[in-house]
Amino acid sequence: MPERIPKEILDKFPCYTPLKAPADLSAERQLEMYRKIHLIREFDTKVRDLWMANAIYGLAHAYVGAEAIAVGACEALRPDDCITSTHRGHGHTIAKGADVNKMMAELFGKYQGYNRGKGGSMHIADVEHGMLGATGIVGSGMPLAVGAAMAADVLENGRVALCFHGDGGTNQGVWHESINMAAAWNLPVVFLIENNQLAIATEIGRVSRETDLHKRAVGYGIPGIQVDGFNPFTVYEAVKEAAKRARGGQGPTLIEARILRLLGHFVADDQWYRDLAAVEPFWQLEPIPRMRRYLLESGMADAEQVDAIEAQAKAEIAEAVRYASEDCTEPPIETLYEDLYAAGEILK
Repeated sequence: MPERIPKEILDKFPCYTPLKAPADLSAERQLEMYRKIHLIREFDTKVRDLWMANAIYGLAHAYVGAEAIAVGACEALRPDDCITSTHRGHGHTIAKGADVNKMMAELFGKYQGYNRGKGGSMHIADVEHGMLGATGIVGSGMPLAVGAAMAADVLENGRVALCFHGDGGTNQGVWHESINMAAAWNLPVVFLIENNQLAIATEIGRVSRETDLHKRAVGYGIPGIQVDGFNPFTVYEAVKEAAKRARGGQGPTLIEARILRLLGHFVADDQWYRDLAAVEPFWQLEPIPRMRRYLLESGMADAEQVDAIEAQAKAEIAEAVRYASEDCTEPPIETLYEDLYAAGEILK
């Protein structure tokens, strides 16, 4: 049964692709993707509530609506592949397999968090799962991914690095330098633009004449592709092919996953700068209801299974909040100067 998306929405979103899982994604893997999408949605929804209640520290930027990108991309990677992230990195971290308890503890500023409570929302790293770190500096994950790809190339370990970044990062100098270096040296890296069409309050068309950002790839002699970023399967297929090319010694690929940012830039953004009535119809494209319908109508799962997945996600995040707020501790004062220097260096 075809998806029921109104024509007036499709006219505004030409890269729309109907959901259809590729043959190599079993029912089990599709259900796991749906679980992760729900886990990300529950995490960031709860984070907004916690932030508004002044229960967590620092700013937080919701990944709501973009979950299909992180989940589709990470499903196409090997467990030992690396990713770099952005200030909106909760989804990437969860999709790569991180522990939501440790993530929530980090947001609460607790010692049991991934960065011992010192990094907060925008700086979570989980090297064990290949998550090299989120960063609040726009575009700064690009050279980190190139460095990881260079290491993989030198060590000949078959790993690939994937760099998540937004449309706002594509006009940073380091963006061009990183892609040029990776292309010139034929490094195993995938550059994935999450084009939500807004850099805080700036529409991409105000700062870039060409808004189909994947077309920039031609200037570096690498493939460029645009996909429906609300569709986890199209993202999966694009990243799978790009990773295959990279592992085969064919160098980097530039992928543009096009969406529309459904919420504000950060959790308390009132979005005064855009027409919210024009945004509302795009909720019909977001991945959760689309994937739920697909799983049911394709026979991959029944309603009881899908409901159980959704309930499990809610329970996991509720437990993460309880763990962070009740079981975890503040960083001890004697750890104030830890983690400032690499092992073996002496603080003087």
